[in-house]
Amino acid sequence: MKVYNVSMTDIPDSDLYRLDDLLTPQEKSLKERISSWVGSHFLPQVDLYWNQGTVPGELLRELGGLGALGTSIHGYGCPGLSARGSGVVMQALERGDSGLRTLASVQGSLAMKAIYTFGDESQREALLPPMARGELLGCFGLTEPSAGSNPGGMDTTAVRDGSDWIISGVKKWIGNADIADHAVIWAQSLKHGDPRGIRGFVVDTTLPGFSATLIKNKYSLRCGRTCMIELDSVRVPADCLLPGSEVGLRAPLTCLNLARYGIAWGVMGAAQACFEEALAYTGVRESFDRPLASYQMVQGSLADMATELTKAQLVVSHLANLMEAGSVTSEQISMAKFANVDSAQMIARSARELLGGVGILGDHCSLRHMINLESVATYEGTRDIHRLVLGRYLTGVQAFR
Repeated sequence: MKVYNVSMTDIPDSDLYRLDDLLTPQEKSLKERISSWVGSHFLPQVDLYWNQGTVPGELLRELGGLGALGTSIHGYGCPGLSARGSGVVMQALERGDSGLRTLASVQGSLAMKAIYTFGDESQREALLPPMARGELLGCFGLTEPSAGSNPGGMDTTAVRDGSDWIISGVKKWIGNADIADHAVIWAQSLKHGDPRGIRGFVVDTTLPGFSATLIKNKYSLRCGRTCMIELDSVRVPADCLLPGSEVGLRAPLTCLNLARYGIAWGVMGAAQACFEEALAYTGVRESFDRPLASYQMVQGSLADMATELTKAQLVVSHLANLMEAGSVTSEQISMAKFANVDSAQMIARSARELLGGVGILGDHCSLRHMINLESVATYEGTRDIHRLVLGRYLTGVQAFR
């Protein structure tokens, strides 16, 4: 049995239906620029980041310089890309690692999007330009230890005290929180002890009572900064309230939909990396004096992987059209999120299997992507939650409770 150095230059393009032809020259240039950065700056360090269980916050400044933060926002120093262009950015980043895409998604699709959509003009002007450059870092505090899939059951409270608000509670699984300068915190607003609905606040993380710590001992998404936030009677001024965050969950769920859209695109980057690695490896690895790729079962696996990848690419390609037309629905985004993650998981598992024993080594990416996708399948709504969203649409019956 023989194996040779794997070259990625001689394998076919995984964009089988030529969807990159739909990109504008600006979007193609941006994709190439980010892909080049991922290959030359991020991937050479990915084993170090993986072993350390984190990534340096300085990467956000580099991503800002590339135009990868707040991509869908127009004005305020943001790129103002189309829906397709924003998706391509997420795809290029996740081709490196799901943690890298998460780093950008938390900053742009969640924190910046919340400020842009639900903040006032003074908040936008003060915060968005430096956030787009990666000079000011943000996070998005919605999920809690006892309220994951049911954000409406959150325990964090915001109590009015004169013109200020007093925020108390715990948030968990919050990306970038330990390096954030500002945290978008969602809390149940109270008046005289009675719930008045969920509101959003931009909280300065240097205020007394605010603390954020990295969650240790993760086996997945290790190239990401996943944190616990504790708010111990944090006093914030009235102008920290996001005035457009109407009472209820509409505001945070709007931001989550944009993040889920980015995930549906992003996981295609992980899938591409795994598929192309498997295709290249089976072409040069010999078994019984023949390349693995010459065997029917191997070709069948590669064909299945290419088909799943292409179907998922077509889903997000049309989803981008719906986003641009302003006609996209939550159900469409939910379908794309769970279906594309399913496809990416299948491709990553198949690639790792085709790599055989070397597939468990850090010299190859498929196992790392496969493990990361376990996290991606869980956050921003589990597979079952998104299936229930779709089921509610199809049947008209609410099955969450």
